Amino acid sequence: MESRVGDRHEAGALRRFAADLFAAAGLEAPKAEAVADILVEADMLGHDTHGLELAVRYLGEIEAGSMTLSGDPEVLSDRGACLAWNGRRLPGPWLVTRAMETAFERVAQYGTVSVAIGNGHHIGCLAAYLRRAAERGLVLSIHSSAPGIATVAPFGGLRAALSPAPFSIGFPTGGDPVMIDVSASITTNNMAMRLSREGRRYDRPWLMSAEGEASDDPAVLQRGGTVLPAGGQDHGQKGYGWALTAEALSQGLSGQGRADGPKGMVNAVFLQVIDPAAFAGLDAFTRQAGAIADGCRASPPRPGLGPVRLPGEAGLRRYRDAEAKGVALREGILDALRPWAGKLGVAMP
Repeated sequence: MESRVGDRHEAGALRRFAADLFAAAGLEAPKAEAVADILVEADMLGHDTHGLELAVRYLGEIEAGSMTLSGDPEVLSDRGACLAWNGRRLPGPWLVTRAMETAFERVAQYGTVSVAIGNGHHIGCLAAYLRRAAERGLVLSIHSSAPGIATVAPFGGLRAALSPAPFSIGFPTGGDPVMIDVSASITTNNMAMRLSREGRRYDRPWLMSAEGEASDDPAVLQRGGTVLPAGGQDHGQKGYGWALTAEALSQGLSGQGRADGPKGMVNAVFLQVIDPAAFAGLDAFTRQAGAIADGCRASPPRPGLGPVRLPGEAGLRRYRDAEAKGVALREGILDALRPWAGKLGVAMP
């Protein structure tokens, strides 16, 4: 599944453009800037299904009144190291970055800080948050779920009951951080929608028809089909268990989720920031993490493949390339935003 790349654009110009779009649509300025920042970072890392391509959907959500444009989350509980918020359908990237900032302020005192957010809007690409913590010498993990939809079948079942339920964790190693961002499903809803829109198929049978047959055709999702959990039809109990964990942590600890019958682009989140200084110390952490990483890199590659990489390594390389040379946006992304720019009176980059 090749990504067709168009022209390059200066990252700051893209952030300003996206922030201006969201602000013109009605988002408060700090919220517009946070959403723009996370979407552009996703494109810089190469996660182009969760970058500015999402801006069209977010603008549609704003126009439909499905995203809250101003105000703060409702604090349901605050015990210092543990917090729960009702996100009130506020923009997800702003909620998550605010939760991270709260955790950064408190983690030196508590060692770990956990925040559960329910009823927030879509949070975008999880990998886009990780660098901010790792650069501070902190560990960040995020579990997310989408209780307003069900596209993933439980292992052994035919009917969808779960969301792709992504999980991410970033941690320092003494060199570049490891940045893991993976879903409990083999593929994502956004990728399935893109391929279906473009009349394309997956490289492998990562979906399942309503009759239980593995399929590479994203159109099966419109005919009662489902996304397979990670591990597929052979070992999908792994992705199934992972999805259950992510949904339970994000929805159960926030107290807001499937039991309430939400609809649309709602996300529940459980994030945790860990300070290695509260344990054996940052030097000890990076010494061990660095040795683990070095051992993986030293593994001889399989025939026909390049050197073993660590999660996030290619993304960070793309990020630095985008900083130096501009963001190589996928073809069609800016074209899809052009009507919104005209409607909202915002100049194209």
